[in-house]
Amino acid sequence: MSPHSNAPPSGPRPEYDQEIKDMADYIHNYKIESELALDTARYVFLDTLGCGLEALQFESCTNLLGPIVPGTVVPNGTRVPGTPYILDPINGAFNIGAMIRWLDFNDCWLAAEWGHPSDNLGAILAVTDWINRTNKSGSAAKIAGGKIFTVHDVLEGMIKAHEIQGCLALENSFNKVGLDHVVNVKVASTAVVAKMLGLNESQTRDAISQAWVDGQSMRTYRHTPNTMSRKSWAAGDACARAVDMALKVLKGEGGMATVLSTPTWGFYDVNFGGKKFQFQRPYGSYVMENVLFKVSYPAEFHSQTAVEAAERIHHQLKAQGKSAADIESVVNRTHEACIRIIDKQFKPMDNYADRDHCVQYMAAVMLVFGRLEAGDYPDASEAATSPLVEDLRKRISCVEEPQFTADYHDPAKRTITNGLTVTLKDGTVLDEVLIEAPLGHRLRREEAKPVILEKYRRHIAPHFSAEHTKKLVDLGNDSATLYKMSVDEYVDLYVKERIL
Repeated sequence: MSPHSNAPPSGPRPEYDQEIKDMADYIHNYKIESELALDTARYVFLDTLGCGLEALQFESCTNLLGPIVPGTVVPNGTRVPGTPYILDPINGAFNIGAMIRWLDFNDCWLAAEWGHPSDNLGAILAVTDWINRTNKSGSAAKIAGGKIFTVHDVLEGMIKAHEIQGCLALENSFNKVGLDHVVNVKVASTAVVAKMLGLNESQTRDAISQAWVDGQSMRTYRHTPNTMSRKSWAAGDACARAVDMALKVLKGEGGMATVLSTPTWGFYDVNFGGKKFQFQRPYGSYVMENVLFKVSYPAEFHSQTAVEAAERIHHQLKAQGKSAADIESVVNRTHEACIRIIDKQFKPMDNYADRDHCVQYMAAVMLVFGRLEAGDYPDASEAATSPLVEDLRKRISCVEEPQFTADYHDPAKRTITNGLTVTLKDGTVLDEVLIEAPLGHRLRREEAKPVILEKYRRHIAPHFSAEHTKKLVDLGNDSATLYKMSVDEYVDLYVKERIL
């Protein structure tokens, strides 16, 4: 036998870390029965695809997409929505994942760790589309026993990916040890696509262990002075790594049973300060049922209620014949996570990534212009070059309100409260505008649904004819038909002959 054989070492195999066993057991044995989770997943699915297509209007995103070697077309490969690209599933997962996250406008989960569970769709959609096309091609090499995946299968995969990522995030702060939250995307995506590829429960444990041992991304690209666009494709990279890990196990690669717990060399000792993961609840469908939609603004989620409050203040000032130029200062009562991540009152705004992760910038743009759009972040935009926005940004201070922080972590509330108090230059102090739950919160879900669909329509409309846009929106509303569609046939509805 070759010294580099991928067969497991001889002798008794150690028991897998319980954390990994629980994930694999959930993936293979838990049956999704929550209609609320399934219906929410449908809205997440449409919203996420819409966010991806909207990102294609930004050259900084499209520059990173396509085959690694220009001109490469993979037989029966993954189609990238909104583009002509046909790629291998690993690069397809990167492309779709990068599109989804580029504008920071897809769904969100806030806990001890934050993140965007719909990032996992990059891996799930790439793999199911590729499997379907391969299995339909007549090729002798069938994947997953020749299974043809439907959109319903994708939604169930999303529910489980959301659950693993979100439950890991509830009690475990990766950001406090300098790791980026996309580690959870990599692990969740690996677990879900492993089963989709036909791996058994034991092999799924192997794949999950490979995801944990794989080099994890540091958060430095999300923070001054290193803030940069990598934060917009980091989830795409995690999706690609997840598919890569699962495919290696499909080819016979093994795993590492105690990759988390082994002394000195395990994840806990190397990357987590020697602490074990804590879990608030068993895996089910809680995360999808409670996920947060970014409905109103393409803004980091801890700022959503601050921006909504700023919008109300903008209209209030306008009704009084005043404007943002009349503001002397603004105090934002907020929660600890907002201060830790996006409180950048006096830090320079050097690029798009600085601006869309600065609560002061986002609130200032809304106060000045009465809007906050993706086009307000680039260097040459009207907002980024506005002296008034820059001056006002430095007049907005954040103060932690301990009760808001407690409510943020309360499983029964999970609110993201911000309260803005404006002092005008004439000494007038306006009443605080306080908003606890943003429009995309579970507490405002029914109110948000039509807005989510309008957001989806608005994002896909520039890419297709009015007739085809209506077809896609109508299909998204027709759950019975949508659920039964095969993934490849659905993705074909988004294919374009050329990139924008």
